[in-house]
Amino acid sequence: MSNSPISKILDNFIEEGIKLSPIGATMLGVPGHDDRLDDFSMAGYKKQEDLARNTLKAIQAETPINEFDRIAKDVAIERLSSELKLSESLESNILFNLIASPVTRIRQVFEMMNKEKPETVANVTKRLNGVEEAFQGWRSALSFAAEKGTVNSRRQVLATAGQLETFSKGAFTAVAKKFDPSGSNQELFAAAQRAEKASGDLAGWLRDEYAPQSDPKDGVGAERYQMWARHFTGADLDLRDTYEWGIEQLKLINDRMWVAAKKLYPDATSLREVADRLDEDPRYTVEGEEELLKKLRDFITVAVDRLDGKEFDIDPRIKNCEARLAPEGSASAAYYMGPSEDLSRPGTTWFPTMGRKVFGWWNIVSTWYHEAVPGHHLQVATTKVNTERLNRFQRNRVWVSGYGEGWALYAERLMDELGAFEDPGYEMGYLSAQGLRAARIVVDIGMHCGYTDFDGQVWNAQSAFKLLHERALLDEISARSEVDRYLGWPGQAISYKVGERFWMDCREAAKQRLGSKFELKKFHSFALNLGPMGLDPFKREMALWDGN
Repeated sequence: MSNSPISKILDNFIEEGIKLSPIGATMLGVPGHDDRLDDFSMAGYKKQEDLARNTLKAIQAETPINEFDRIAKDVAIERLSSELKLSESLESNILFNLIASPVTRIRQVFEMMNKEKPETVANVTKRLNGVEEAFQGWRSALSFAAEKGTVNSRRQVLATAGQLETFSKGAFTAVAKKFDPSGSNQELFAAAQRAEKASGDLAGWLRDEYAPQSDPKDGVGAERYQMWARHFTGADLDLRDTYEWGIEQLKLINDRMWVAAKKLYPDATSLREVADRLDEDPRYTVEGEEELLKKLRDFITVAVDRLDGKEFDIDPRIKNCEARLAPEGSASAAYYMGPSEDLSRPGTTWFPTMGRKVFGWWNIVSTWYHEAVPGHHLQVATTKVNTERLNRFQRNRVWVSGYGEGWALYAERLMDELGAFEDPGYEMGYLSAQGLRAARIVVDIGMHCGYTDFDGQVWNAQSAFKLLHERALLDEISARSEVDRYLGWPGQAISYKVGERFWMDCREAAKQRLGSKFELKKFHSFALNLGPMGLDPFKREMALWDGN
């Protein structure tokens, strides 16, 4: 992209941000910072906030030199403004859960370090020795916010304490073994033990000292929820309308589930029964971790071959996408982490085994279209290599859940349109994924905003669990993990289905506008080359597309 004043300002934002976030530097694949962790104290947060505020002010004063520049400016203003609103209110400092927190960032960064480099063991040792200080910094930030009357919910505090307890029982020793299988580096393993002790100490503090100060209520209320929903979607939503739409979508999905269910097991009396039988059906299960990984990797390869040159033009540089098992202590949902900036580390999908040895392939198929290709990997990696249109900020720093998760759910729907789920077992998996995202809208808005459930009671963790278990077909472990996730991440759960709605609306509007000139592959190319942005600006930009 041209080196405009706006690009220079945003490039500087990235460079300064790397200095403030060694974890972020490792995630990007930028060398020179792999021996340190972030400063999670209020002083560290203040530096990040000042950088964002100064960058926003500088961007607002600049005039774009072309259309790419105009979009970059709009994206930067929208994202930085949203982040500042959350940090200035201490919201982003105190809300944490099993997926997004300093705890998970610290654990995940070790998975992103290149064990082939000779200096890596020394860097890992230093980083492990820094875990205690990082946790102490975060603890001080939580205490500061608590003194101001801003605290997280008790459910999230206790769940994170449990996660830390798990980490204290060998998680960092496992990290050390990854980098030194022989176990001969005593300094490395001593550092791992110190990190585990720090994890146990923080777990105890959260449970014994912070939890009694935390909020016994799960929901954040409509005002705070609207702010978070705006951040995660980049759209101004009518929450009641979105909630009612979610209920309608769930009913439509459940009706289609029954059609597939009768093809599978004509005698089934509930959708839950169908899911349980699929979990036991050898036609739709995989046994053993190694066999699972092999199937996932083969699946990604086949998906790339199936779609490239037809619905997409996939850049050869990003055709490789890895599949790995998630570290112990992860939440129950699969996830994706993008490639390094230079592509030396590929994009990677992660599967949490949750202690299981037999896996329901029937509902993994749709999930891996979501996580890999044509879902997250295709979108994120396409953004990474788009240096002609997108600046470094857009390629590496911008993530809007509504755009990205909306795309990944759209990708699942696209595969349904292309006939990937003709087998009723895999169709049930796809529909359960769709049902989950519709149910998320209902229970996330319902629990946080205090709406009433189908029995006339205010939505709570138990009624949410029941809906997810019986109508979105999640197993018990996953359903409980999901509920904890929503309550600790307000507004994020709705971004999938809401985002998919925007993607589908934009595609339909383009078809109506362009008629015979509409081409699906060109639609995908144009939309993905815009780069990540909020859903409202995405809709405006897509309305300008001329079909080329």
